[in-house]
Amino acid sequence: MSLNDQWRRVRARLQAELGEATFNSWFKQIDLIGVGDGRVMLSVPTRFIRNWIVSHYADRLAKLWADEDEGFARVDILVAAGEPKPESIAESIEEPSRDKRPVSAPAQADGAVVASAIPSGLEDAGVGAPLDPRFTFDAFVVGKSNELAHAAARRVAEATDVSFNPLFLYGGVGLGKTHLMHAIAWEIRTRQPERKVLYLSAEKFMYQFVRALRFKDTMAFKQQFRSVDVLMIDDVQFISGKDSTQEEFFHTFNALIDHNRQVIISADRSPSDLEGIEERIRSRLGWGLAADIHPTDYELRLGILQAKADDMMQKNGPVTIPPGVLEFLAHRIVSNVRELEGALKRVVAYASFVGRPITLDMSQEVLRDLLRSNDRKITIEEIQRRVAEYYNVRLADMLSARRARAVARPRQVAMYLAKQLTSRSLPEIGRKFGGRDHTTVIHAVRKIDELCHLDSGIEEDVDLLRRMLEGGHAPN
Repeated sequence: MSLNDQWRRVRARLQAELGEATFNSWFKQIDLIGVGDGRVMLSVPTRFIRNWIVSHYADRLAKLWADEDEGFARVDILVAAGEPKPESIAESIEEPSRDKRPVSAPAQADGAVVASAIPSGLEDAGVGAPLDPRFTFDAFVVGKSNELAHAAARRVAEATDVSFNPLFLYGGVGLGKTHLMHAIAWEIRTRQPERKVLYLSAEKFMYQFVRALRFKDTMAFKQQFRSVDVLMIDDVQFISGKDSTQEEFFHTFNALIDHNRQVIISADRSPSDLEGIEERIRSRLGWGLAADIHPTDYELRLGILQAKADDMMQKNGPVTIPPGVLEFLAHRIVSNVRELEGALKRVVAYASFVGRPITLDMSQEVLRDLLRSNDRKITIEEIQRRVAEYYNVRLADMLSARRARAVARPRQVAMYLAKQLTSRSLPEIGRKFGGRDHTTVIHAVRKIDELCHLDSGIEEDVDLLRRMLEGGHAPN
């Protein structure tokens, strides 16, 4: 396959992974200059685009090129105007040499930004996932919703012995679980570089296991995973229903715990609420410390935006973001931190591209679609989870047939809020609550409505839950 064909394949994979809008914003104007000395040379029209790609997609670009040819160990991204090509890069497109092998990226040179296909210092690079250099403890903004998870992660990362085993971090999408996992790995590598740390997603664990079965190499697989000092598996809920993978995970988990090796797991819900996971695994996942990361409140969202704005000014030069714009975004983008950061980057990028100052009106114009989708982002599942946490009951119990008042009242509150805050029909709400009839939902709505007029405690509970779900922050 020619180099141009490989470049087309890399671009096509990027477009498929990132979507049309993101690809067109950042990669449509990127060009292939040439290859040489195990490097791929790409060019972009502006320094802003280069810095953005390097900050967010450099590792992925390097990995895609390494998949095309393992001789491509490094990707250099230059600004088209004003940055000369190194003499070792061919003037015209040349075929890559097949005898080159990946090497660690050298130190960053002036005018060139380097991304290594295999991050330096990452053991078992073929098995584990690369760590994001942005995800450190210093870059993690702490608030009431994540302070327990942050403190536990710090303790595990800084301890010389095994403190909590396993450490189980759980919470919704985009709340910082992966950030904390990467931060733990970076901190351990800094403090105790001799310890062997392996981080990967549950999906990659499953892939590696299936591959070992296919090639009849399960002994090597077991040795690889059971010889580490710290095993970190992200999004463990994805092994739900995969019986053989769960069996191997169970034995790997036990082997590491028995040898006093640290295990760190993340998921989108608590161990007891993981569906499709064997009871014996759920039980063992709850042995150590389970730390919840709650949805962000207003103060935390504002703090995250301020930190990101400061970081942008350091990397991209002076950029004026009025405090009112940050406050507006913190109020309106409530779904998750990932979307919140994306909104800020989008506003800054637009202002840079068109040469306009950042204002509240401009931000509303640029984020019109995102703001519209956030207006009706509340789901029945989110309501159920938040109500269960608020009343300290198990989510599974609230969806069950149990009629004990300690469970029935939270269930009625959740049904009431689902009717008030979503556009779902009564039969749809009933089905989401364990297949109940719509008349049960009607009864729950009427009951809570009545209690709100008679019991100030219930009224306060419902009002607080509504404001939390709509993105408002709870009072101290």
